[in-house]
Amino acid sequence: MTSILELDAAGTPNRWISPKQAAQHIVSGSVSWSVGEPRVTLRGGVNAATGRQSLLAIPPIIAVDGVPFSSKSFHAPTVTRDALFERDRCQCAYCGEIFKPEDLSADHIQPVSRGGPWSWMNLVAACSGANGCNGRKGNRTPEEAGMPLLYLPYVPSRHEHLILSGRRICADQHAFLMSGVPRHSRLWS
Repeated sequence: MTSILELDAAGTPNRWISPKQAAQHIVSGSVSWSVGEPRVTLRGGVNAATGRQSLLAIPPIIAVDGVPFSSKSFHAPTVTRDALFERDRCQCAYCGEIFKPEDLSADHIQPVSRGGPWSWMNLVAACSGANGCNGRKGNRTPEEAGMPLLYLPYVPSRHEHLILSGRRICADQHAFLMSGVPRHSRLWS
């Protein structure tokens, strides 16, 4: 399904919404500006006088009037395996090889048995086959295993989170979101 990127009037990304939700904003007059060529056209009823069907073109990005979203109110996105592998670009944090998601595991830098949490800052992608790095590291820290991390974990920003949320996004939406992705992000690699 096609999703529309909803922003506040200041241009801060908020969430993905459906074309129907975007149409409600457009019809109610709460869209202050939009970006991109329409990707979706909603079709309505037929006008009895003219015989023409009503059409509403929905742009891929809309800015909605109202209270601006606060960066202070942004909570780190929930960690999922898919989002973790996307953040890490399907690259094993120990050997540096690129794998298919099904050949990776979410490795705890600080092992669970030692209180390591399931969190963005304690998880990295690691290859998981019979001779995979995750198995070789075992129940040790990278230092104890002699397997230094090739990259550091980080919490995705709001822009990254919307990119990593697993939706198919158009070029306009991707370019807009990438403009707010921090330079340290692995999405730039």
